Amino acid sequence: MKPNKFYIALGSNKGDKFKNLQRAVNTIYNEIGHVGKISRVYKSPAFGFESDDFFNCCLELFTGLQPQEVLDKLLDIENRLGRIRTEGAGYEARTIDLDIVFLNEDVIETPSLKVPHPEMQKRKFVLLPLNDVAAKAKHPVLGKTVSDLLEECKDQSVLEPVNQWLKNPAKAFDFSNYNYIAIEGNIGAGKTSLAQKIANDFNAKLILERFADNPFLPKFYQDANRYAFALEMSFLADRYQQISDDLSQLDLFKDFIVSDYDVFKSLIFSKITLQDDEFKLYRKLFHLMYKDLKKPELYVYLYQNTERLQQNIKKRGRDYEQNIAKDYLEKINTGYLEFLKAQTDFNIKIIDISEKDFVKNRADYLWLLGEICRA
Repeated sequence: MKPNKFYIALGSNKGDKFKNLQRAVNTIYNEIGHVGKISRVYKSPAFGFESDDFFNCCLELFTGLQPQEVLDKLLDIENRLGRIRTEGAGYEARTIDLDIVFLNEDVIETPSLKVPHPEMQKRKFVLLPLNDVAAKAKHPVLGKTVSDLLEECKDQSVLEPVNQWLKNPAKAFDFSNYNYIAIEGNIGAGKTSLAQKIANDFNAKLILERFADNPFLPKFYQDANRYAFALEMSFLADRYQQISDDLSQLDLFKDFIVSDYDVFKSLIFSKITLQDDEFKLYRKLFHLMYKDLKKPELYVYLYQNTERLQQNIKKRGRDYEQNIAKDYLEKINTGYLEFLKAQTDFNIKIIDISEKDFVKNRADYLWLLGEICRA
């Protein structure tokens, strides 16, 4: 699922202002979502009251959270970073100020949240840093771009760029050594979810297995012996065709490729599902096809214990998967692990996520990224 894109305005005029902004950026990244572009930091005079100068910036935020959830988390971050709101005090100095300026191209009006921010077009300390990261973004009510609004803004405040740049926490995860990463795992391990999150967060071309289009899959779960060979041959042909096509189509605007499968998984599943004579024939065909395919520079295997796999399978609710036997899942795990441990020419990372939920828990997701990128 494509994440929501927020633009957040940050400001501070108490204490170590730059440090306050960096702590806010780090906490937003750790607790809310992926931070994309970050503007320069600008020093600006206090707006609407007498006080010390502010440091202001804007950032791009991608998250699956809903607007009210994001607002609640931003208010909690303000509170933890020392922001004290005085009821009815109007404008006042603050250690940190976090405001939602834009959300996608949405208009929101609730008692607690108004998006776009109703005063943004009047405030140069919002528009100038926002212009750094979203000059072409269009105000959904006024119908003008951020650069147009900045040019028309009547605010005469003089802003000075600070000669110091905020660090993006996402840079801690370095995928630059890889052109192609394959994420693998058992049925229900979360390989598709992880591939999608990495593709969204790190500008990767996404290749997803087209398993749902295979007409033999529901039949196989009903009568495995009858449909096993047809299923595996169909998967092999489709995987080979898809990966060949996708890897040959360069995308100059993406940094690398991430897929939620590798073709050799066909060999793992076929060894479990096919009779011996069928498997021998299948293996010959597999090696003829597989030898010409580009191999991933990094192969990540997500291990989950059988109990967690069954919970995940039940949760995602595909009818034809609900009766998958426990011993079948255990055979798949064993088959993968035996195969991977025997490989000498693969860069493989086997990561146990049985006690993690990287989809719902951002801390678990960041831990998993760290395990993948760790040398």
